[in-house]
Amino acid sequence: MRLQPGLTLVEWFPAQFGQWIGVPLAWFYMLHFLYNAGRTLGDIKDLIPTTILPGTPNWVIIGVFIIAISYALYSGIEVLARLAEMILPVILVLFLIEIVLIFSSDIIDIKHLEPVLGEGWGRIWKAVWPNGIQQSFSETLEFAMIWTLVIDQKRIIKPTLLASVLYGILLAAFDGLAVLTFGEGTFSTSTYPLYRLVKVISVADFLENLDALGILYFVGTAFFKVSLQLYGVIRGVQLLLYLRDSRVLVMPISMIVFILGLTISRSTSEHWYSIKNLGYMGIIWWIIIPFLLLIVACIRRKFSNKSIVRSGL
Repeated sequence: MRLQPGLTLVEWFPAQFGQWIGVPLAWFYMLHFLYNAGRTLGDIKDLIPTTILPGTPNWVIIGVFIIAISYALYSGIEVLARLAEMILPVILVLFLIEIVLIFSSDIIDIKHLEPVLGEGWGRIWKAVWPNGIQQSFSETLEFAMIWTLVIDQKRIIKPTLLASVLYGILLAAFDGLAVLTFGEGTFSTSTYPLYRLVKVISVADFLENLDALGILYFVGTAFFKVSLQLYGVIRGVQLLLYLRDSRVLVMPISMIVFILGLTISRSTSEHWYSIKNLGYMGIIWWIIIPFLLLIVACIRRKFSNKSIVRSGL
């Protein structure tokens, strides 16, 4: 971003690799962001009908979700950002409430964490690479589509790194709580362990069946994730096609991701199986290609500075 000020992700590739290589790569990333949005909708399609709304058609659930996202996209990135500022404290408070209720339910057993590193670091590395490092962490590359809209560019790095660290802490904390509650075996075989964690909360036989709490922050975070992914796709397609108004793309792209969400998998097992298989392929577009882009940008900057010095400017 610093080497290419004022350019978005889809403009980085043509600027460094040339039109013949850069433009197809830019289109590829837009298609991949669209696919990721479809996968998130697939999570919604799998979770909600099997939990709080059994029997509800999938197209109704995803349709309502897409309508809300389309409205947010029509309103613009500023409205979406303000909405996030309002919702984020609510989600964090819900997380805190859940942690307090879990400790108050007397369902935690410290022995579930033993033996620590019983099988060495190899198993931990297997969880980190390749899927662990990609999900949400390397996906922050999608923010490169909106970084150029920030007025003070110097303030981008700190919030981005802090958000990544906060996510890592929350993920580790809730995974740790799930292992403390269910044990390693049940945790590793659960499709949605954090949702299951909410269900087992029971305080004085009064606070029970808090399924809606887990669904609330799951749907809330999914809403912002899909909205940002689709905004990146819409803005990227606008730049690639040199369109004046991006709003004409909201409905077509929303319809495409709606169809993707319905058809991307036929069952929960197929959904998660495909995620595992795509893990090693994701290394290419989330890690290798951006790393090559950084190397090329550094080399071109170095040679351009040398040419300026030689010309006496």
